[in-house]
Amino acid sequence: MTSAPADRGDLARFPDDWETALAIVAHPDDLEYGAAGAIASWTAAGKKVAYLLATRGEAGIASMAPEEAANLREAEQVASAAIVGVTSVEFLDHPDGLIEYGLPLRRDFTAAIRRHRPDLVVTFNHHETWPGPRWNTPDHRNVGRAALDAVADAGNRHLHTDIGPAPWEGVRYAAVAGSPSATHAVDITGTLDTAIASLEAHRAYLDGLGSGNWMADARGLLTAMAQSAGERYGGRPATAFEVILC
Repeated sequence: MTSAPADRGDLARFPDDWETALAIVAHPDDLEYGAAGAIASWTAAGKKVAYLLATRGEAGIASMAPEEAANLREAEQVASAAIVGVTSVEFLDHPDGLIEYGLPLRRDFTAAIRRHRPDLVVTFNHHETWPGPRWNTPDHRNVGRAALDAVADAGNRHLHTDIGPAPWEGVRYAAVAGSPSATHAVDITGTLDTAIASLEAHRAYLDGLGSGNWMADARGLLTAMAQSAGERYGGRPATAFEVILC
């Protein structure tokens, strides 16, 4: 895989020569904090997107027992995905907050890529920091890195030979949401409100953050993110990605 060098110049238009995507992230709400506006735009254009989450988000609400939080957050993610036109949502059982990079994680993601056979794999920021910068979490770093590595694993018939289906070499692009090295963007002028609604569907999670937490302000945060990306994309509200050629 290679990616174009990133700077603070204009963002390029996101490639549109693909039909199916698999989004691989760590937690319920990860896609809503960076990619949902683009996903809504893609599904509206007839593209097919599926979600794979490494955890059920059981450690994400401090005031709630993990078992209760897992069931609630899973339901909120399914509802949130439906708002942006995604009906295929799968959950793995890696431990929220304690995901480790390694062969078991790569194996799970490889199996999903071979099963879904996407043209595009979307994941979340695998870098050490967020734009800002702020320190990123181990879950995000490990899942993002494993998802990118699994793209190559999925196409190699000599790896993970005990899992099916057949190897898949058809991934053309990987796209990293929330990356500090963004290269491309999707115009979300028509889907920003949909993206906001999809984040607001994580009501228990947002309420658990508290009203004073900046991450709980779905409209304010996503609007600011869209405007920031838009400054590098012709002034239009946008979702930015680091695009990697596979």
